Amino acid sequence: MLDTKLKKFSYSYSLKIIAFVLAITTFTAALYIVFDTIVKSNGDINPDMLFQDNYYESDDFYNDVERITGNLSVLLEEYKNKEYINAGNSINENELEDNTENLYYQFVDESKKYNPNLSDNENREIFREEYKAQIENIKKNMIENDLRRYNLIQNVLDDYSGINYFASDGTNTFKNSNNTSIKDFEEYPSYILIENNNVEVTPEEISNGDIFWRLNTYSNNIDLTNDKIYLGFTDNYLRTEIDEWRSNKNIIEDKSYQVLSLSLIFLISFIYLIYSIGRKPEDDDIHLSGVDKIYTDINIVIEFSLIALWTIFWAAPHNNVSIKLFIPGTVIISTLGLLLLLSLVKHIKNKTIIKHSVTYIIFHKIFSFFKEVYNNGNIAVKIILIVIGYPLLVVATFFMFPITIGVAAYLVLRKIKEFNSIKEGVKRIKDGELNHEINIESKGEFSRLANDINSIADGLNQAVENEVKSERLKSELISNVSHDIRTPLTSIITYVDLLKREEHDEQTSEYIDVLDEKSQKLKVLTDDLFEASKANSGNIPVNLEKINLVSLITQGIGELDYKVKESNLEFKMNYKSEKMYVMADGKLLWRSIENLFSNVFKYAVKNSRVYIDIIENDENIYLTIKNISAYELNISPDELMERFKRGDESRNSPGSGLGLSIAKSLIELQGGEFKIQIDGDLFKVILKLNRA
Repeated sequence: MLDTKLKKFSYSYSLKIIAFVLAITTFTAALYIVFDTIVKSNGDINPDMLFQDNYYESDDFYNDVERITGNLSVLLEEYKNKEYINAGNSINENELEDNTENLYYQFVDESKKYNPNLSDNENREIFREEYKAQIENIKKNMIENDLRRYNLIQNVLDDYSGINYFASDGTNTFKNSNNTSIKDFEEYPSYILIENNNVEVTPEEISNGDIFWRLNTYSNNIDLTNDKIYLGFTDNYLRTEIDEWRSNKNIIEDKSYQVLSLSLIFLISFIYLIYSIGRKPEDDDIHLSGVDKIYTDINIVIEFSLIALWTIFWAAPHNNVSIKLFIPGTVIISTLGLLLLLSLVKHIKNKTIIKHSVTYIIFHKIFSFFKEVYNNGNIAVKIILIVIGYPLLVVATFFMFPITIGVAAYLVLRKIKEFNSIKEGVKRIKDGELNHEINIESKGEFSRLANDINSIADGLNQAVENEVKSERLKSELISNVSHDIRTPLTSIITYVDLLKREEHDEQTSEYIDVLDEKSQKLKVLTDDLFEASKANSGNIPVNLEKINLVSLITQGIGELDYKVKESNLEFKMNYKSEKMYVMADGKLLWRSIENLFSNVFKYAVKNSRVYIDIIENDENIYLTIKNISAYELNISPDELMERFKRGDESRNSPGSGLGLSIAKSLIELQGGEFKIQIDGDLFKVILKLNRA
């Protein structure tokens, strides 16, 4: 088993070495072929020859024609002849004006005759008088430069051998042979004739090259009505150039095939190395070596330095020494470069290309330090860190300023998102969603704040649950107790009633009357308790229907007429229409209003007025009942709404203190609202009911 693993390891390791050696060898050989070909050809061979079908498409032919036609065009269009130049006709007016303007600025800066109080035109008149000789000297120098260039162009044209030319604008003629007519040049094996804005070439292959397009563009952009340029290529010239071009093309083709073959082998070896590097036959893990300890960013810097070193070596002037050093130098640089590149590949496979870098380690430590301080510090420390630290970070990372800004914007948006989550969560908890939980993934102030709010919400939720449970148990207790009291209370009332029918002495009759009064009062209290419990628990069925509130109150007051007369109260109703409809349960609504009237009869000042107002809007109808209390109302409306609470603190008045609580519960069961207002001795109840 162990021998098999060793054989697999040895075989795999050997393949990697072979692939590495092949990659270096083929890479170096391919580069040497290119380098040696370029050096030995002195620039006569270039890769473009691979895409050229004949000599007339070559760069050599293009450059010769371009140089000759370009120089002849300059002679015809700019210089004409020496007399034309000496007369100053070839001077570029813009250039002359610029040189003169520079001289004028010199006059402004240096001459004492310049007067800032004079106008610009007046100063220029003085300048032209004082600097007359210098201005003439500028023209003279420009003429001399044009003559020098004129002679230089003619010397360049005279150096061409094997290419005869004739150029004329009708007056001036430039030629290097006795041939001056089209027929003379048409006898050459290859010629180019430019005349009358037309270009004629032989052989036809010239029209496939870039030079033909260049000559056509030139003839279309410039008026050649009077100009003519003829070029004729001799047999000896063409034979020599074509043979040299073919030889160079054969060389570049052979070298290209060699480079292509070597590149293919290099590519196969390189792909195998990328695939197999870092892996062993016994597992799929990535195994790092000593070279991989070099940090990835330092690795990249070294690689770029090696490329720059090799480029400098390539671009240096070539001699026998540099050619001899090319192979060993390339082998050393490419070996180091490939080792470093494969190390990067291993880190990419191992997913440590970023983490295993000096830049990441430094920034990670700085970030971790600030994060630790930020997470554990107070608000003041955090603000100071942000105010001082971020500008320093921007300065330190000026080379990647957009990234720094982007990261800062991302972090700010993230914190804003967390703040909005907390704000939204607080709003939902405030609106009653006590089970809502604010989730903040990051650590820090916002996370702790969210946890504290969640704890408060949990406490509130638990408190509400306990309150609901307590209310439910209280209601059940009251309901059960009131129910259990009813049975013996009914028996007591029955026996008291039987006793009242019999004859007794005066003392006994008084006792029986007291028993009757107290038992009846206890019955009322028990009934109110039972009804309050049912109303508060919501166990009363509600049947909503369309009810005329005005009619309901009017009829109710009529039924209670005897109580109204007993109390000497005057009821004043105020409403706009006889028909004002609400959606309510008739029995429950009247029970609520009856409780309110009962409250009025018990606590209102005798011989006073009771005001009943009915007001409507688009959605609701408001019923308001106002009266003057016979007792001092030195308690708040909320306190008065509590069960068993009475306006009469001495509790000498009739009533159980449950009437308002029952009325409020019944109104809320019908979807309405119940509100009390106290202003001195003025007691006001406002019912808000849904309009039908």
